[in-house]
Amino acid sequence: MTLDTWLWIVTVLLATVLLISTSKMVVPRERIAAAGHAGEWVMDFSPASLRAIGGLEILAAAGLILPAVLHIAPVLVPITATCVALLFACAAVMRLRRGERATIAADLVYLALALFVAWGRSGPAPLA
Repeated sequence: MTLDTWLWIVTVLLATVLLISTSKMVVPRERIAAAGHAGEWVMDFSPASLRAIGGLEILAAAGLILPAVLHIAPVLVPITATCVALLFACAAVMRLRRGERATIAADLVYLALALFVAWGRSGPAPLA
């Protein structure tokens, strides 16, 4: 497979993860926290903050996919990927502060994937 194909696969995966995680916008915090240790972090944020985070995740998913598909300002894809990497870096820091070292692995993987997309789309395989 080519680098472009891998970048598309990772981009769609990241966009999917971001869209799935927006459930915090509609599912009550208490229900998410009751689901297990990995969801207890939501109680540290107000419902308005969770909606704001979810809104940013929707924008990030759109920014990863739409500019490339619509061929409108494709330079936004690596910029968005960099912002997604920052989002997951902040998530990792939040988990470290909460002492949730066991659940930080997924955030670090998504951080690495976002950096891969940012690198790939800004350098070796830019979108035309």
